Amino acid sequence: MPAKSKKQQMAAGAALAAKRGKRSKSSLKGPSRQMAKSMSKTELRKMAKTKGPSRQMAKSMSKTELRKMAKTKRKGKPTKKKRR
Repeated sequence: MPAKSKKQQMAAGAALAAKRGKRSKSSLKGPSRQMAKSMSKTELRKMAKTKGPSRQMAKSMSKTELRKMAKTKRKGKPTKKKRR
């Protein structure tokens, strides 16, 4: 079952890292600690897996449409400074 929110996905990823031994179990708090105790590695892997709308959109759009989207300026992103 995939995660319903980004926080749930991150908690599952932390619990999975603890199960694999890449992170100490004592460093886990709250939901991630509960997940590590109650879920198997395969369940955690499925929950931590990313398969968001951007990936689905990339499959449905053509390459030219994706390039156009990548070239458009985004708000809040810094642009290159002009030399004086």
